Amino acid sequence: MSTETNAPSPPDTDWDKAHDSAEFKELRARLRRFVFPVSALFLLWYLLYVLLADYAHGFMSTKLVGNITVGLVFGLLQFVSTFVITGLYVRYANKKLDPIAEKIRTDIESEAK
Repeated sequence: MSTETNAPSPPDTDWDKAHDSAEFKELRARLRRFVFPVSALFLLWYLLYVLLADYAHGFMSTKLVGNITVGLVFGLLQFVSTFVITGLYVRYANKKLDPIAEKIRTDIESEAK
């Protein structure tokens, strides 16, 4: 049984040229301008939560309403911050990253023809 297909092979693309292009460098710079600061802020926020949970038992066990404590609110806010970061990234990518990525893709496809 043969596993050959009659599908055309992908065209040769000069990936080094694409990687060295000004558009790709701009895309990478824009991505890093978002990812690094947001990652650092989130890690600091998470570290604050862990440190408070470990060293500030009295504060974290302070009841706010019924059995809802400061620690529980901080823990839930970790999830909220993850969703907020995801939304911010999607909006940023749609406005700042996707147009450049689309241009790079179009350039590569047009050169391959």
